[in-house]
Amino acid sequence: MVALAALVGLVAGIGAVVFEYLSQFVFHISLTGLAGYAPPGPHGENHLFHNVDAATISIVAIIVLPALGGLVSGFICFRFAPEARGHGTDAAIESFHHREGRIRGRVPAIKAITTAISLGTGGSGGREGPIAQIGAGFGSWLATALSLTSRQRRTLLAAGMGAGVGAIFRAPLAGAIFSAEILYREAEIESDCLLPSFVASTVGYCVFCGWLGDFSHLFLIPDALVFNDPHELIPYTVLALVLVPVIWLYIKVFYGVESLFERVPGPKALAPMLGGLLTGLIGVALWKSLDDERGLSVMAYGYGFLQQGLEGSLTGWSGIRLLVLVALGKILTTSFTIGSGGSGGVFGPSMVIGGGIGGAVGIFAHDQGWVENPASFIVVGMTGFFAGAARTPLSTIIMVSEMTGSYELLLPAMWVCALTFIFCTPWTLYHKQVKNRGYSPAHRGEFMVPLLQDMQVSEVLEDRPFPVVHVGTRLKDILRTVAETHADYFPVVDDDGRMVGIFSAHDVREQTYDDTLHLLAVAADIMTLDPITVTPDDDLHVALDRFNRKNIDELPVVDREDSTRLVGMLRRRAITRAYNDKLRQLSAERDEP
Repeated sequence: MVALAALVGLVAGIGAVVFEYLSQFVFHISLTGLAGYAPPGPHGENHLFHNVDAATISIVAIIVLPALGGLVSGFICFRFAPEARGHGTDAAIESFHHREGRIRGRVPAIKAITTAISLGTGGSGGREGPIAQIGAGFGSWLATALSLTSRQRRTLLAAGMGAGVGAIFRAPLAGAIFSAEILYREAEIESDCLLPSFVASTVGYCVFCGWLGDFSHLFLIPDALVFNDPHELIPYTVLALVLVPVIWLYIKVFYGVESLFERVPGPKALAPMLGGLLTGLIGVALWKSLDDERGLSVMAYGYGFLQQGLEGSLTGWSGIRLLVLVALGKILTTSFTIGSGGSGGVFGPSMVIGGGIGGAVGIFAHDQGWVENPASFIVVGMTGFFAGAARTPLSTIIMVSEMTGSYELLLPAMWVCALTFIFCTPWTLYHKQVKNRGYSPAHRGEFMVPLLQDMQVSEVLEDRPFPVVHVGTRLKDILRTVAETHADYFPVVDDDGRMVGIFSAHDVREQTYDDTLHLLAVAADIMTLDPITVTPDDDLHVALDRFNRKNIDELPVVDREDSTRLVGMLRRRAITRAYNDKLRQLSAERDEP
């Protein structure tokens, strides 16, 4: 698996390079070339194409281009791979849990193309969705091509997802952990995926950064961003409490808009065009109302806006207003772009939203004399927001630390992430996550065995009457018994009441086609000798194994000391009911405060 994980990482890294070139090329010829909009990027981002200086930004182009991008990406997506719409990480999560790790081969390519078009023309979204699907899709394809098990396919899918995310954000450790943590809403990790993800993420990161010739961190932060005063945990607590309702708003608006567009009549392929148009209108409205070009950060990626905040160019009430409005505007534009059926990730917008709210709280706290450097709140805000929204505190803390190249703010980041994770428990940005491993079909068999081994046949054996047939009973009398009792299985006993065999209603029906047997046959002629049995002391896993041995639905329960003394009849559905009851009990106990 290590060698295969390395191969997956290689392809994920190459995919990240191709996607980076493609997305920057579309951005260069559309927003920069046609609209005259060339926003600054984060410090570590490679500009693969030289920007052309423009005298003015075209309002018409800013409005029209996202709509055109939505039209083109919507047509491609709905025509060739409808499942590629939305944010791709959720699709990979669903594949892991419910599709045995299978992803259609064309989906990653379609996802990369449509996302590059959507974001390159001004739609709001992030890179992690398409790049996660590229890596996950190749991992799934490779496992299928090699006829690996579903468990191994799921592992390579997760490894590919981690490699892609780790490469594109230059955060290999976080990418590997992200792929194992993003699968569940609760604080659980898919531990089997960690080692392959470490290998794949390392290879993917080296390929991506080596090709671009730059191993620097995505964001550059001042050296002054440190935590050395425990009293600052108070304003950081305020930050966490402010982030919680914004996380709720983001999730509600995002899926509310998605639901709204699902109900809009007309061709679904045209919906992303409307979403792009609304995105452009919001960008222009914010730009003109603030009289600040940075209002356009609600479109496309917006990372350059965060870099400016980290460099201290946003101050006072004007800075607070800009940060808050861009954060709230980003919620709307991301919802319209992706919720309409467009393509893009949700990690990038979450960074902008969380960083914007964090920066606003930081500036306010700084103006009150509570904190020394407000820019640290941008970093912690980015971390806390996504940790709460995505249910991934561990990988988010590491990811933001790797993206900024600093672990100086690790302690406040841990504090804020813990608070947002706890307070945002009912909500998640990734609806395909399952609660924990016990709820994942990928682990259903693993949890069934120990649960069944913990219960005995005597605990589920029903106290009910059941028909017993004497060994000498004629077939015509047996037919009457079958019709009257509606039972499926009939133990056969001798004169002393000892069980000597068993037959089913199906066995009886087979004999009715022979007129001679119909008149002469008795129970001894149609019964099965040495029937499979269980005892009251057997555990339910043993019982289920014996059910499966002959694919039958009822088993005789006999005394442990005397295998001919019949105690009762165990139904297969009694085991299923007991298992489900036990699962509900464990879930309720886990949810208790």
